[in-house]
Amino acid sequence: MTYLVLRFQSVGNVAMTVPVLESAARLQPDDTFVIVAKKRLHAMFHGLDNVYFHEVDLGDGSLKSLLRLFRELKTYNIDKGIDLQNVLRTRVLRLLFRLHGVKNSVVSYGRFEKWAITKLGVRRDKVLPTEFERYADTFRRAGLQTDEQFKALPVNHRAGDEVVERFGEKHGTWIGLAPFAKSKTNILSYGTIKNLLAQLSSRRGTRIFLFGAGTVECELLQQWADLNENVVSVAGKLPLAEELELMRQLDVMLCMDSANQHLASLVGLRTVTIWCGTHRKMGFYGWKQKPEDCVELAGLACRPCTMHGMNHCRYGNFACKQITEQQIMDKL
Repeated sequence: MTYLVLRFQSVGNVAMTVPVLESAARLQPDDTFVIVAKKRLHAMFHGLDNVYFHEVDLGDGSLKSLLRLFRELKTYNIDKGIDLQNVLRTRVLRLLFRLHGVKNSVVSYGRFEKWAITKLGVRRDKVLPTEFERYADTFRRAGLQTDEQFKALPVNHRAGDEVVERFGEKHGTWIGLAPFAKSKTNILSYGTIKNLLAQLSSRRGTRIFLFGAGTVECELLQQWADLNENVVSVAGKLPLAEELELMRQLDVMLCMDSANQHLASLVGLRTVTIWCGTHRKMGFYGWKQKPEDCVELAGLACRPCTMHGMNHCRYGNFACKQITEQQIMDKL
């Protein structure tokens, strides 16, 4: 059997498919899985023997581009489809495959329930199924077995050699710091981050690696690296394969609720995650990460106010971001 798995983007969501897809591929070794995602995410599926990566670039997302992608995917002789994104573009592809006799299994994200919690404050204490559980349910509805045995991707030796060439052999403690996210509700103040970075970089035998993406982030992180000893910014400088292998060498990753917690999880790296407006109980916590490694302000009646982050606070004070450097250092 050949299964088509659709999860085009984003980085964090695609990373969360890996433990589930790996388990399905391992438990069904005679089946073939075709994962469709953005080209730059290929490294997430390194070493998965019966998993084929098909890169997608839909451009403007027009019907013409979807038809082109459909023709490309038909060549794999798909038996069943698994839609882990459930947006307009994947619905169109599902329809096209259904017209050709291919049945589809579709993820249920519980979007209404999440909306009711974050916008109406209904049952904010409820623990929702994780995204991993939602993905696994989708695979099981397609007739596949899954388990929770995934620990880490196989080592990418070529990328690992490049990491050693760039940064040398590891000595002392290496800490990853990914201080940014897409939205204001997911980011601490610049002052807090700068003070935290100064404290970490002053520790004897410690080397800090800054992770991030986007032009503005990369420029700012490079400025911070230039101002602090034992700090290296790798933001925007490494292909994903090398970024993952660098993470594999770290002792811990400190990050916001962002894609980096999921990338770190793919190589078995323990993370300390900072949660402001979002909450791990909404289902977006990293694979096999420890709940006690979260840093958050417990007891705020307005949390969670968002699923993925937003750029405003309904009360105007961003109370969820009043986390101190000491709280974070204690957790580290």
